[in-house]
Order: sequence, then structure tokens, then C-alpha cells
Amino acid sequence: MKRILIFAGTTEGRRLSECLAAAGISHTVCVATEYGEIVLKHLPEVTVHKGRMNCEEIRSFIEEGEFVVVVDATHPYACEVTENIKTAVEELAASGIRIPYLRLKREMDNGQSYDKITYFDSNESCAEALEKTEGNILLTTGSKELETYSRHEGLKERLYVRVLPGMESIELCMRQGICGKQVLALQGPFSEELNLALLHQYRIRCMVTKRSGISGGYSEKIEAARKADIPVYVIGSPAEDNGYSFREVCDKLSGLCSKEIILRQQMEIVLAGTGMGSTAGLTREVFEAVAEADILLGAERMIEQYQPRIEKKPYYLAVQIIPYLKEIQKKYNLSESCKVVILFSGDSGFYSGCEKLYHKLLKEVNDGAIKASLRILPGISSVACLAAYAGESWQDAAIRSMHGKKTEQWQEIMNAIQHHNRTFLLMSGAEDVGELGRLLIKQTLPLCRVTVGYQLSYPEQEILQLSPEECSHVTKKGLYTCLITNPFFETKRLTHGRADAEFIRDAVPMTKEEVREVSICKLHLREDSVLYDIGSGTGSIAVEAAGLSPRIQVFAIERKKEAAALIEQNRQQFQTWNVQVVEAEAPEGMTSLPMPTHAFIGGSGHRMKEILTELYRKNSSMRVVINAISLETISELQQLLSEYPVTKEEIVQMQVSRTKKAGGYHLMQAENPVWIFSFNFMPEKEEL
Repeated sequence: MKRILIFAGTTEGRRLSECLAAAGISHTVCVATEYGEIVLKHLPEVTVHKGRMNCEEIRSFIEEGEFVVVVDATHPYACEVTENIKTAVEELAASGIRIPYLRLKREMDNGQSYDKITYFDSNESCAEALEKTEGNILLTTGSKELETYSRHEGLKERLYVRVLPGMESIELCMRQGICGKQVLALQGPFSEELNLALLHQYRIRCMVTKRSGISGGYSEKIEAARKADIPVYVIGSPAEDNGYSFREVCDKLSGLCSKEIILRQQMEIVLAGTGMGSTAGLTREVFEAVAEADILLGAERMIEQYQPRIEKKPYYLAVQIIPYLKEIQKKYNLSESCKVVILFSGDSGFYSGCEKLYHKLLKEVNDGAIKASLRILPGISSVACLAAYAGESWQDAAIRSMHGKKTEQWQEIMNAIQHHNRTFLLMSGAEDVGELGRLLIKQTLPLCRVTVGYQLSYPEQEILQLSPEECSHVTKKGLYTCLITNPFFETKRLTHGRADAEFIRDAVPMTKEEVREVSICKLHLREDSVLYDIGSGTGSIAVEAAGLSPRIQVFAIERKKEAAALIEQNRQQFQTWNVQVVEAEAPEGMTSLPMPTHAFIGGSGHRMKEILTELYRKNSSMRVVINAISLETISELQQLLSEYPVTKEEIVQMQVSRTKKAGGYHLMQAENPVWIFSFNFMPEKEEL
């Protein structure tokens, strides 16, 4: 079996190990410290050797391990280690054991244009210059060079040293008299925000760094210093690195082992549902995605408890995220993989902004503007969680959300509660719970019980059983989900067909019941229809059509003020809140309304041609139903329909007779005959 030896200790080395393991290639990774071993993933095919080695020890280790290739992925500034590895390989070659040596070079950032950067050839010259400064110093060059700075008594007390959180680094700090709050033991790279926060927290007046390249977070340090308006002392550039790029090393190893090494795409974008909010509520898959994130995006409350490898931003809208990802892509110049995780509350497919963002990102990916893979990870919704706590199922419950909804949409929610045994409701806050209680009492539903889930999955979680009256006293700020149980729910009627006597009429004309029902049937309405009821009268057509589904939008257009007032009364009486009353002349009142899919014309005010022309302009594929009584209107319609491209044309004449009691007899009394015209407009180009 061909084994590969990697001298690691850098991000690039760890990433190379992960790629080899994924390809099933056995290899050994050498790290200098215990911490270097800890940050490596426990992967199959990987053997880890911990401990520093001199040139002779390296040569013996290579020879005894019978490795076929040596990859040097040590830090660019670790010149002594690199020299020892190269010498060991050269000595083995001289003895007849020829093993390829591959230097994995780090992509270096050209740095930011900042006029307060000073370059030094060595740590010694930098330390001497620091003696002439005032204020606290952030030293980010690591623990090995600490002795150079700490021997200057004028510097030691001003130093804040950022080192790796390993015992070796911390012991070196203590040995040099640097301890307590002066030691910042953290794993990098660090985001610009975190760098800036440290500069402010410790009142830093000068930062010392090396040119650590893109994966070392060099540009993030410089940008933080720029915002803090402090000088940066940079220890000179590392020696010219004539090695191979990451992709070139992978190609060479792939050829040597006869196995394909698949590199992760430049950017991997994961849209993840975080469940109720706490870490305990994450699925294992989402937990691992967050743990591996280079960049984390989402609402501030969702990302605040996590620290990604590079940075996090409180972005959750496409207008924020897409430009940011394009900038990140440009910044990393397609040379280093980058895992971006975008967090959404609850489940990614349940009242979530995930869907819209996914399709916008998918378009950018398909257009080539963002080079990335894209996937969605689901979360556990608060509805599923509350159902479990309450011991209830939710597959046959009504589920609604008040997040971002207007107050008037409460009525549609109250309709759902009235017609379902169980209704789950996502709330915006305590105010919504109080409003729910008040409306349940107002609409004579006081026997409903409300199960309230407060701060689900968090330590302060509460499951409360409240009456409508008790709901109005809820005041705690936080996240709420409610289950409303209605023991006396009314099953919703499946057909339209309200009696004429149920409507408030006064002296306003109304389409009679039987004609109304046939007309609505001829409309062929669907769940997402937008219906114009033109010349609405009492609003009987509008109300009955709206009652078919809360998702149908109905615009009752009526020019007479008294009739418009009656429509509003009937709208409230039947709680059809998806009816909008438009007091205006037709067709002028239709201009600013959403595009219709259907129209019913019960009265035209002698402007039938103008109304049809405007309807055709707004939607040349819509469905239209017209009622006509007078011979003049019937004649006009027959003429007009020959002027428009129409299909599925049908004309029905109806005459209804009702019984009228006369003494002990029931006599039939005829209503006026009504003509029902129905048709679909057809776009001109489709006319045959």
C-alpha cells in the first residue's frame, strides 16, 4: 500500500488530509504539538504522529515508514522545519532511497493598502521599534518569538499575546512572564469583527503580525487595524515559496496513488433550519454543518452563540447575502474552499425565508455568477415540538403563522380555529398571544383551550395551559407557539349556496340564489384565483366566492355608496375577510388592482365594452361570467363577443320558479329569466 507522509500544522495541511481520507488514501500526518493533533479530524486512513523532530529523526521516520512521497505543508515562516525536511529527503536520495518532496505553498494575500503599516526584517528590529511606542500591543506572531519581545522590560507589561490554546504555547507564555489577562489563547483565523473587538477590549495601540496569507487571516487583521486607526508592524515576508498549489499537489498525489482526489467546490452553501433556537434543538446534520462553517450568516440571535472559522455576519436577506458571497468569492480567488452556512429559524420549509433565498441563489449559481454547490438542511419546527409536548398529532391540524402578518389577517386565523379541532399558530410575540385571547372571547369561542409553548428548547422553556381570558395577561417577551383546541368546532360547509334571506339587502338589487350558484360554478374558480365582482350590489357573489377558500382574493367593485356599505356589512357578517370592497366606477376603479384571473359582471352601468376592454388588457387569458336580464344587454353581449378572441364560450338561459302559498294551496311564481354568458379570453396570437 502506498503511504503518504504530510508534515502539517496549517489549515492547508489539515484540508489535504481530509481530501486524501475522502478518497480512501492512507497517509500519516506529522504535527509538532498536542494541539495540532486535537484540531485534526478523526478520519479513517489517517495516522497521526505528534512531536517535534530534528533532521536525523525526520530521515529515520521517513525511511522506517516506507513512504512514497513527502508533502511539506508547514507554515511559510517555519523555515527551519522546512529546511530539515528537505535535507532529510536529500540525504535519503544520496543513500539510494529516492522519495519525491512536494512543498504545498500557501496562497499569500497581497495585503491591504494601509498607510500605517511598517515592515521589519526581523522580530528583533520590530521589538526595538516597539520600545519607542506607547500603549498596549497585540502580538499575533505566536509563542515561539515571544522571548524576543519579553526580554525588553519596557514591552512585557504592555504585551497582549494571541497564541494557540495548547499547553505548549501557554507554558511558553508563562515561562516568559506573560500570564493572566495578557494571554489570549484562541484558535484562528479570526474575522475582522473579532479582531476589532479585541483591539477595543484591550485598548490596543499597535498590532504586530506576520504575512500569514489568506487562510491565516492577514487581511482581516489589517482591516480591523484600519478601523481602529492604529499602526501595524509586519515582520517581513517569508522566503520565496516555489512549491505547488493545493490543486497541483492533489493532482500529483492522485496520479501517484491511482485514485481520484475530488476537491470540494470553491464555495459550499448550506441553508439550514435551526429548529426552535438552542443548540440542543439542532439536528446532528445541522450541528455538524455549523461546526464546520467557515462563514456563518443569519439573524443575529441565531448566530451569536457560534464562532465560525473566518467570520459571521447578521445577513438573512438576498439583497445582503448575494453581494456578500460574490465579494467573498472574489476575495478567495477560487483557491481555497469555503463553507458558508446560512441559518433560518425552525424548519427550512415551514414559513421560512429559506425557499425564496434558495431560488435566488440557484439562479446566481446557474448563471455562473456564484460558483458553488447549494443544499438545504431541514430543522425541527416549533409546531412539531409543541405537538410532542402536548401529546397531540398535527397532521390534520390547521397551521398558521402571524410572523410579519397584518392585524386584519387575524380574521382568517379565527376562521381556521372555528372550523378545526386543533390549530397551531406561530406567534410574533406576547402581544399576539394576548390578541388571540381577546378575539376568542369576542367571537364567542371562550371554551377553547390554548397550549402555549414559550421559548421552546431554551432553559427558560414553559408549556402553559391557558384559557382565552388568561391569554390576555401574557406579557413575557420571547418566542411563542400556540396550540388552540376547539372542542366545539364546526366542520366547514363544502358548497356555496346561502339563502337570499341570509344577506343584508335593503333596496339594493341582488343576484338571486339559484342564478348566483350557477354563475359561481361557471366561473371555475381555483384556490389562488383573483376575482373581480363588478357591479357587486349587495356583494352576494363576492361573499359566496370568497367563502370557497381563504386563499381566493375577491375585489367587490361597486359605484353606489349605499351598496358598497352593504357589501361591507355582509363581508363582516359572513367573516369573508378575503373580500376587499372597492367603491368606484368600472372600469376606472380596476386600473390599480392586481391582475384578475376571473371576473363576474352583474352590472355594467351601460359601459360593458369599456369594462371588457380593460379586463382583456389586464389579462388576455382570464375567465369571465356575465349575467344579463334585458334584451338590450343580451343583444349587446352577442355583438361584443364577436369582437374579442374568446374560447370555451357558453350561453345559458335560466328561469327559476318558487312556490307561493295562497290559502291552502302552493302556487308556482316565476322569476325573471336570466342569461348567463361565460367564456375565456384568448390572446390574439392564439386566435385561429
